[in-house]
Amino acid sequence: MPFLTEHKQKFDDLRAALHEDNRTQLKRSANGGNTVLFVYPPAEEEEYISKAKELYPDGHFIDVAELFVRTIDSVGIEDFKQFYKDHIMTPSVVFTNEDSNCLFSLIVDEICTASQDGKTTFLIHTGALEGTGIENVNIMEHKSVMSQGIPLVICYPSTYKNEELLFLNHKSASKYRCNLVK
Repeated sequence: MPFLTEHKQKFDDLRAALHEDNRTQLKRSANGGNTVLFVYPPAEEEEYISKAKELYPDGHFIDVAELFVRTIDSVGIEDFKQFYKDHIMTPSVVFTNEDSNCLFSLIVDEICTASQDGKTTFLIHTGALEGTGIENVNIMEHKSVMSQGIPLVICYPSTYKNEELLFLNHKSASKYRCNLVK
């Protein structure tokens, strides 16, 4: 099973990327960013998240899928369906609007809260972002995320095809503002 043979090296690389002595280098290699993109095969996501929780018991794990549900619950399912239907061609309007309960705002607020607590923050179940118009680069380039003292780890289910990183095996990923752990 690939997870058993590959996970140790990936988690060793992650530990090195997050080490306090490497933070200046992380910002340099991430073009000023403050994020580690932790890449693993989508089919092995739960194993990688489980291992991260085991290795970082004091980490703050932000579940994007749970925030997605919270976003819908804040307006009610019927109102959400109608709003989404009205903006089907521009989903980013639904998930990144001015509302403090929009998905993007909830994600950034959770990241800032965790960082203020001095905890390593992991963004998990990022596949829930598919179809929302929110890209990993939107999170990585947010001024609050870039200015945090502790790097953000985005758990990123993806694969490589012809040396291109593909989110959920099909969508090109931005690696510009992050340090890639693959």
